[in-house]
Amino acid sequence: MSTQMDIHAILESLPHRYPFLLVDRVLSLEPGKRIVALKNVTINEPFFPGHYPHHPVMPGVLIIEAMAQAAALLSFQTLERKPDEKSVYYFAGIDGARFKRPVTPGDQLIIKVELTRSMRGVYKFKAVVEVDEQLVAEAELMCTVKTVA
Repeated sequence: MSTQMDIHAILESLPHRYPFLLVDRVLSLEPGKRIVALKNVTINEPFFPGHYPHHPVMPGVLIIEAMAQAAALLSFQTLERKPDEKSVYYFAGIDGARFKRPVTPGDQLIIKVELTRSMRGVYKFKAVVEVDEQLVAEAELMCTVKTVA
């Protein structure tokens, strides 16, 4: 079964908030398998005035963060839980990150993340980001949910 999520459901399922929330909608989600999400990139993004004023480009680290947020949504839906004040979703590793072309205002990121492995609370994902069906970035991510005091 494939699920969609609007921004209200995303806000209930991720602890991130403006200006760091980088997923606008979930187009499909199959718990334990994969997610397809989107991020609309506008000139109003807070990072564009400094990166770069003469040719605005979305920082690659934020593209990776968008992948991780989509992975977190997939993880929380797979675990059938929501984040709370006692849990934090952390990166455990990033491998094979590659950037194929710049992301600029007006682009719509399509973020595709597949869960490839889950063992003892550590999740491994293969993630790709596309704009207009062209590969923009790819990476393998490892993440975990930790309980904090």
